[in-house]
Amino acid sequence: MSMTDPIADMLTRVRNANSAFQDRVTMPASNKLVAIARIMKDEGYVTDFEVIPGEPQATLAITLKYGPKKQRTITGIRRISKPGLRVYAKKDELPRVLGGLGIAVISTSQGVMTEKQARAAGVGGEVIAYIW
Repeated sequence: MSMTDPIADMLTRVRNANSAFQDRVTMPASNKLVAIARIMKDEGYVTDFEVIPGEPQATLAITLKYGPKKQRTITGIRRISKPGLRVYAKKDELPRVLGGLGIAVISTSQGVMTEKQARAAGVGGEVIAYIW
């Protein structure tokens, strides 16, 4: 079955697993989802991720991260640009999430990156999601 919005499906799976204090969450893999998972790992929101090869499609497994007393590392995830309404930002209009406490995931011509990396590279793009 084909999915209309795999990015929203990924973010919803991570949000639901995080709220249920699960250790791992799996989903169908794609290059863009792996890039988003890499950003989440680099920014410290998840412990690790791996791509498990399989037929007909590979699976992306994300290991969630919690604090020493079961505090959630991810307090919120929000999909911004949707298939029905795309949201773009120019290089000088890139959003700041919670005054810099969160990250905005941006899909640019140079790949998927955070708004800080896009600002440093001097590129704009599609605002995929906010994570805080």
